[in-house]
Amino acid sequence: MTTPSGFRVERVVTSGTFELDGGSWDVDNNIWIVGDDSEVVVIDAAHAAGPIVDAVGGRKVVAVVCTHGHNDHVTVAPQLGELCNAPVLLHPADDVLWKASHPDFSYWSLDDGAKIGVAGTELVAIHTPGHSPGSSCLYLPEAGHLFSGDTLFSGGPGATGRSYSDFPTIIGSIRERLFALPPETIVNTGHGDGTSIGDESPHLEEWIARGY
Repeated sequence: MTTPSGFRVERVVTSGTFELDGGSWDVDNNIWIVGDDSEVVVIDAAHAAGPIVDAVGGRKVVAVVCTHGHNDHVTVAPQLGELCNAPVLLHPADDVLWKASHPDFSYWSLDDGAKIGVAGTELVAIHTPGHSPGSSCLYLPEAGHLFSGDTLFSGGPGATGRSYSDFPTIIGSIRERLFALPPETIVNTGHGDGTSIGDESPHLEEWIARGY
């Protein structure tokens, strides 16, 4: 697998709260900046715009892509889109979650199979419902990278114990969509450390048996 010269994946970590169903949890979020010295795509815009803008460093932002609509992943998406003159993309099945945070700001539809060109390559959207109805992952075939949001982590699937989530659905998404990718695919997660498809796929039946 090869990517254009100068292409890279950068991570920014911000801290804040995740709020749903009347609860609030302190969380650290990964924001992924994918591109080269000229242009980038920002994946998830969590908590604070300043650190993301600093990491972009004046490069053109092709799009701000939200892997799903939970508030900790879209906190500053409208602000970042306006600051960087970039469209904000989200799968429309998460509209109810988006409107809980940003009722007066619209987004562009991130459809399954959509391709986002950046720095001489393409990110491909993979709809992976379960953690939320519109959860989506971004796959970069040339570099062998997957940006999984909260669908897949090191050690199991994303949480499904809250509103708009479903465990059998996320298991189906992981089995059918993500574990069909090459085992060497690097998984860049929405929180915490990354993993690979090959490291996670042998454990699917364990996750099903434990129920989370």
